[in-house]
Amino acid sequence: MMKPFLSVMFALLISMPLMADSKSDPQGIVKDTAETVLAEVSARKTDLEADATLIYPLVERTVLPHFDFERMTRSAMGRFWRRASSHQQRRVVAEFKELLVRTYAVALLGYSGQKIEYPPMNVADGASDVMVPTKIAAEGGPSVPVNYRLHNDGTGKWLVYDVVIDGISLVTNYRSTFARQIRLGAAGEQDRSKRMSAGIDKLIEALSAKNDKPA
Repeated sequence: MMKPFLSVMFALLISMPLMADSKSDPQGIVKDTAETVLAEVSARKTDLEADATLIYPLVERTVLPHFDFERMTRSAMGRFWRRASSHQQRRVVAEFKELLVRTYAVALLGYSGQKIEYPPMNVADGASDVMVPTKIAAEGGPSVPVNYRLHNDGTGKWLVYDVVIDGISLVTNYRSTFARQIRLGAAGEQDRSKRMSAGIDKLIEALSAKNDKPA
């Protein structure tokens, strides 16, 4: 259900904070920088399609500093996060971050100039958690609502920690996948005291294997 909109969604995601002041209002960050980055992608589209690896530096430069990957991973892990060792937590964050970045990089190449709308919104003074609404024009159908959840990290910098596409949360979607993988991995461990750790290790292995596949 989410797949038809991934290219457009990730293209907009990557176009978030690049040159704008990180202490600006969240919607202003999205709106003011989207055109700049998407114009760069459009201008380089031929080169990027010829060599997809060229997209990774762009993703690393624009995505990594502006996403709260640890919070996204904690939420995707749910109750299993507290059961993981500190080493496992670091591994899951690293693998999940790489998976998302690889997905963003590939999907960004699918952007083809879809129009982005920014419905009015107000951010209350002192707000630390907001949702920025956008609408993506869909050819031959109604616009697709894409909402970005951001939180203030305490220094005035806004970080993305979830995306809701047409009512479906990216993090929640991964949460069910993670839980299923952990349970399957835990079921294969005979030692009861080691089952949860084994399940989390299997999740890490599964993410790592996916990241090792060619994009």
